[in-house]
Amino acid sequence: MNKRQTFPISTPPIIGTLNEGSLHASLKQYVAQPGDKFEVPIEGFVIDIVREKKQETILVEIQTTSFASMRKKLSHLLQNYPIRIIYPVAVEALLVKPDQKPRKSPKKGTALSIFEELVSIPEFISEPNLSFEVMNVSVKKIQEYDPSMRRRRGGYRTVNTELSEVYSIQKFEGVEDFLNLLPKGLPEVFTTSDIATLGKIPRQKAQQMAYCFRKAGVILELDHTKEGKHYEIIN
Repeated sequence: MNKRQTFPISTPPIIGTLNEGSLHASLKQYVAQPGDKFEVPIEGFVIDIVREKKQETILVEIQTTSFASMRKKLSHLLQNYPIRIIYPVAVEALLVKPDQKPRKSPKKGTALSIFEELVSIPEFISEPNLSFEVMNVSVKKIQEYDPSMRRRRGGYRTVNTELSEVYSIQKFEGVEDFLNLLPKGLPEVFTTSDIATLGKIPRQKAQQMAYCFRKAGVILELDHTKEGKHYEIIN
């Protein structure tokens, strides 16, 4: 989905948003479909959205924080249910501080930002029952001054994140879709330096990608030289 969409801020929140952050609640409202059930307990876990579709029960999880917190849930439920993880990426963020003019954050996320979280659950990427939707969004971050915070962080902390707009949604139905994020023109045997150079991304991001793909069993680590680790894609 590439059409830019504005989130209906004035729409009241749906059921099951008590004690949620604004971003999580708004995203749940945005992706909800008629007939969905919210905050449903299943086998000892609470699911954000349960969707019955064509005699199949689909579990939808809105994940705005660390994927590591989902490890136990995924390990248990993926055996019996297809799970879709909705992950927002802030391609634009407006920082709102008391008594200051709002300003745009210099940080801009991309679809590759999901690898920052996938490093916590890389072995699940190849699970046939697991899919992802990366939502490119703009958000408003409400910040307050906290004197206890370290000076290098400016003394401000985010107390709430609000959804402003949804620009596009990128779906990843399997590990092959993630492999398509690798830059074109990679040699048959490559390093994370090759990924970073060809993809014009930081080396750390390239290392995160390589780590996830290796753990998912779709690339093979061949050796480790002074140039770094060498990999090849498993056909």
